[in-house]
Amino acid sequence: MQKKPIKIGQESYSHQMEQEIYQKMKERTFVLIKHDGVAKGLIGEIISRFERIGLKIVGLKMLLVDEELAKNHYKVTKEWATNLFDKSKKAAEKNGKKFPFKDSIEYGKMIQVWNQEYLREGPIVAIVFEGPHAVEIIRKMVGHTEPRQALPGTIRGDYIIDSYDFADRHKRSIRNLIHASENLQEADREIGLWFKKEELVH
Repeated sequence: MQKKPIKIGQESYSHQMEQEIYQKMKERTFVLIKHDGVAKGLIGEIISRFERIGLKIVGLKMLLVDEELAKNHYKVTKEWATNLFDKSKKAAEKNGKKFPFKDSIEYGKMIQVWNQEYLREGPIVAIVFEGPHAVEIIRKMVGHTEPRQALPGTIRGDYIIDSYDFADRHKRSIRNLIHASENLQEADREIGLWFKKEELVH
């Protein structure tokens, strides 16, 4: 039985209209469940959080990451290195510790190596989600990059404990379960890096 459109003021609302709006507003974003998330058995839990709010999976695969892919994913740019340098320095000074690095690019390259090693520790799950405001919504649900600062209710806030300080002491990348594209430009680059066009569905 076909549902009748619901009258809203002078306009009529229908499923078809909603689909047209969805098509105009939809965007795609990239998510990685890192090896610590896989090892903790959180794949289903993490995916279900995004699906429950209406985001759709249009690409999904589990894989072991080779050196080239890890290097291309974690590219050192001046903007990224400067942002990372500033955050790490601020976190160290907040804890009353001296930040030993002077050059943001040098620091960025060191973190890049740690991130690559982290990405290659074991199997990971790569996902492309689609929906209105997908990038912004998923970033909010994932939580702060440093789990120590992630709020309860976010993925990182609920499932992992780690900090920049603790990671630096052990000379490793921060363990934060998941990666999510920061903006549409980054999402487009990462989706193209991890997925072939024929691996994505419509």
